[in-house]
Amino acid sequence: MSKKKHTEHPHLTGEHRWGDTGQLILLVMFLGIWVSDSFILHYSTFLVEVVSNYIRVPVAGLVLIGGWYMARGGMKAVFGTTRENPEVISTGVFRIVRHPIYTGAILFYLGATVITMSIASAAFVLIIIGFYIAIGKYEERILAEEFGNDYLEYKKKIGMLFPKLRSY
Repeated sequence: MSKKKHTEHPHLTGEHRWGDTGQLILLVMFLGIWVSDSFILHYSTFLVEVVSNYIRVPVAGLVLIGGWYMARGGMKAVFGTTRENPEVISTGVFRIVRHPIYTGAILFYLGATVITMSIASAAFVLIIIGFYIAIGKYEERILAEEFGNDYLEYKKKIGMLFPKLRSY
């Protein structure tokens, strides 16, 4: 597998080498669609007249705060600590989803979409989710090779991008 390593974080197993570039390209594309639809052309924002600001703003705010919480928690756990021996991270936000940084990014896109009710942006978010699933699966193969059954057991219990619904 051709993977990107973080030389300043040797305890990390690696990630898809096009992951960062792909995320940047999708961000620029999303912002182009969102800004042009939401603030200039208004070609798919007709729902803004149906859904009140009193609903949209609080919902979008909660989604954006949730995204910030997930991304910050994931970044802090992955890049904010150094582990002598690499291990499966299963604490903090990693108890909720296996890829909290990606989940945080998705929630950012969803929050922006909800605030303006842009259907074009919502459709593009589906492409973004597909991208995160693809790079997430790639990284999970690396993690399974590195950690074997420890990672496979973790994977059974915890959802990839969204929490698993469990019956207790």
